[in-house]
Amino acid sequence: MGLWIHPQNTVQSGTPVTIRCQVTVSSVGAFHPEHHFRLTRDDIPIYTSNTSKDSIIYELNPARAADSGSYGCRVTVKDKSKASVNRKLDVTGLQTPTLLLSNSELYESEEFKATCSAPEEKGPLIFHFYKKFRDLDPERIKRILSTGSVSVTTLSFSHIGDCFLSCEYEINLVSGTRRSNRSEEIRVLVKGLSITPVVNVLPSNTVYEGDIVEFHCRVVGSPLKNIEVFLIKNKTILKKEKMALVYRLTAEASDSRELVCKAQWENVQKESYITLTVKEIFSKPKLTLEPTNLYEGNNFKLNCSISIYVPDKIDVNKTKYFYYKDNKDLNTSSPYHSVARPESNGNYTCKVEASYFLTKFTKMSQTLHIQAKVPVSKPVLSVKGGTLFLGKSFQLLCHSENGTLPITYVLFGPDNLREHRQVSKSGEKAVFHRPPIFKSSDLDKFRCQAQNNGREMVGLGEQLRRSTKIIEPLWKPELTIRPSESDISEGQSVSFVCSVQKGSPPITYTWYNAETKNPLYTLTNFKTEGIYTIYNVNGQHGGKYYCESTNAANEGKRSNVVTIGVSMARWKKALIIVFCLLPILALILVIAFRKRLFNQEKRTVSVRSKLSVKSVGTKAERLSLTQAEVFEVSNATPSMMGKSVWSDHVSGSESDDQTSTINQEKQEPQNNEVQTRDPDPNKAPVEQSTDAAPSEARHSQQGVPEKSDSVSVEYAQLNRDNDQQSDNGNHGDHSSNHVTETDEQC
Repeated sequence: MGLWIHPQNTVQSGTPVTIRCQVTVSSVGAFHPEHHFRLTRDDIPIYTSNTSKDSIIYELNPARAADSGSYGCRVTVKDKSKASVNRKLDVTGLQTPTLLLSNSELYESEEFKATCSAPEEKGPLIFHFYKKFRDLDPERIKRILSTGSVSVTTLSFSHIGDCFLSCEYEINLVSGTRRSNRSEEIRVLVKGLSITPVVNVLPSNTVYEGDIVEFHCRVVGSPLKNIEVFLIKNKTILKKEKMALVYRLTAEASDSRELVCKAQWENVQKESYITLTVKEIFSKPKLTLEPTNLYEGNNFKLNCSISIYVPDKIDVNKTKYFYYKDNKDLNTSSPYHSVARPESNGNYTCKVEASYFLTKFTKMSQTLHIQAKVPVSKPVLSVKGGTLFLGKSFQLLCHSENGTLPITYVLFGPDNLREHRQVSKSGEKAVFHRPPIFKSSDLDKFRCQAQNNGREMVGLGEQLRRSTKIIEPLWKPELTIRPSESDISEGQSVSFVCSVQKGSPPITYTWYNAETKNPLYTLTNFKTEGIYTIYNVNGQHGGKYYCESTNAANEGKRSNVVTIGVSMARWKKALIIVFCLLPILALILVIAFRKRLFNQEKRTVSVRSKLSVKSVGTKAERLSLTQAEVFEVSNATPSMMGKSVWSDHVSGSESDDQTSTINQEKQEPQNNEVQTRDPDPNKAPVEQSTDAAPSEARHSQQGVPEKSDSVSVEYAQLNRDNDQQSDNGNHGDHSSNHVTETDEQC
C-alpha cells in the first residue's frame, strides 16, 4: 500500500496537484472485494470513497496554501484495515488581495464600505485594513476574521484631507501562520462639512423666573438642504426642525442648565452649546422645627421662611404660606404650633405663593419628617438566661421597653463599677460581662441607668435577685455508713449516706464501687442527703465505696472513700463455738464420770469391809450405825441423773471416815424415835436379799443373836420416811430403789 503526490511535495500556489492512494489485495478467482478509502490532511478526513478498484485519485486544481499539510490514506477491506505512510504537501505563495471602496471622495464622518478579497484562496482568512497619511507609516484601523476569501467592512474618517487605504490577509496552518502581500493603495479624499449650528437666546441667557425666553438654532452657509436641527435639554429633545428652529418657554429656576443645539446630516453630527441661567425671584422656602430634639409631650413650632427675594419683583408682605401634613392642608398661618404626640408624627411641608405682575409663583419646601422621640422607660436589669451560677462569670442585660434609639446604658456596681453600652438597634439589649460572685446578695449591688437625651431612668438591682434563679454549687459530699464500718455483720442492712452541707436542689446522688467504678444507684431529691441501702449484706459487699453529687451547676463533686468489712453472723459464731466446745465438754464429762465411777467402786469396797469386820455390839449400836448410814444415803443430792450417779453418791457417803460413823452412832437417842415407830400394818415385810443373807448370818453368829424381822421392819419404816422426802423433791422412785438396795445390803 502506498501514497503518492504528483508532481512533487512542494509546489507553487496555483499548481495542479494529484494525490494517489493504492493498495494491493489478494483475492480468490475473479472476485474483487470492495475497498473503503479514507484520505486525511493533518489527521482530519477530507475525502472518502468505496470502490472495487485498488486505488483512488484526489485532485487539487489549483493547489493553494490552505491545502498544505500532512496527507495520509487508510484502506479497509472487510474487517482488515491498513494505513499508508503520511506524505507532506507544501504549497508556497499567497495571492495578493484586491481592495475596493464604495466612495473615495467623502465628507468628514461620512461612512463608506471597503472590500478586501483573495478569491483564489481558501478560507478561513484574517483580513487587515490599513490607513496611511503622506510620509507616515501605515496604521492598522481594522481586523476582521472571515470564513471565506472576501471581507467587507464600513469605515469613516473624521479628519479633513486625503489618506491612503490598503489591506492584506493571513492564514493559519498547522505548520504556522502565513501572511499575504499588501494590496495596492487607494487614495481617499475627506472634505469638511459646514453644518455646525448657531444658537442664540433672547432676551439674554441670564433671566429671572417668569421671563419669556426664545432659543434660535440654525445651520448657516451649507450647500446641503436636508440637514436636521435639534434643541436638547438634559438629553431630552425639546424641538426638532429642518435647517432652523425657534423654541419659546417661561423661565423657571429648574431651567438653569446647559442646552444643546445639534445639526445632523446622514450620520454626520455637529453640536453647539449654550447655558441658560434663571435667577429666583424668591428662594425655595425652608421648613424648620423648634426644638430640634423633640420628645413626646413637648410643644413644637414649624416655621416656613424664604431667605432670598427680589424686592423689585415681588412684595414680600403679600406672600402667602401654607402648611401640610402628609399632603393634607393644616389650614393655619405661619408659624404652626402643636404638641408632640404619636398622632402628630408624619411628613410636613410648606408652600409659598408670590405674584409678579400677572404671574403667580408657587414654591414648595423640602419635606420635614417629624418623629417625636419616646423618653426612655425605666430599665430592667436581668441575668442572661435567667439563671446565675454562684462562682461562675455571668452576663447582665439592661433593657428599656420604650425609648427612642440610640439609648445609652450605664451599669453601676461594686468597687465603683461604671460601664457604658450604647444600643442602636431595635430590640437589642445592653450586655455587660461580669466576673463571678459568691453570694446571692451581691446582685443587689448592681443598678442600671438608661438615657436617650430626653430622660434618664435608673433600674435598681433589687428586682434582679427576685427574677433570677440562683444556683449554688455543691460542696464536697461526705459519705458515712450506718451502722459504722466496724459493726457490720452478715444479714444486716447497710445504709450509705451521701450528704452535702450546701448546694441548690434538686441534687443527684450516685454511689460507686471504688474498685469497679460502676454506678450502683442514682437518686435525685430536694434534700441535702441521699441514702442507698444494701439489704442482707454478705462478704461480697465488702470493699471501698464513694459517692458523687451534682446539681444544676453541673459540677460533680466526689466524696471521701469509705471501706467496709462484713463479719460473720453471730449465730454462725455461736454454732462454731458450740461445735468446738462439745468435744472438750464431752471429754471432761467422760473423765469426770470415770473418776467418780472409780471412787464409787473404791468406797463401796471400803464400806463393805467395815461392815464385815465390825465387832459384835448391841442391837441398839448396830441399829444406830445402820440408821446413820441410811440417813446419809437418803439425804444425798437427788439431782444426779441416772442410777449410777445416785449410787456413786451413796458410795461416797459410805466412804466417809470412821469418825463420822462414830458421831452418827452417838446420836442414838434421836434415832431411837425412828426405831420405836410401829410398823405399817399395810406394808408387807421387806424381804432380805438372798445375796446379803449369808453375810448377815455370819455377823449374827459372831454377835448377839437378833431377829431379822425387827431390823427389816425398822428399815422399812425408815424407807417410807425417805420415800416421802424423795416425793417432795420429785425423785421418789430413785431414792426408794437405792434405799431398798442399801437395806438389802445391810
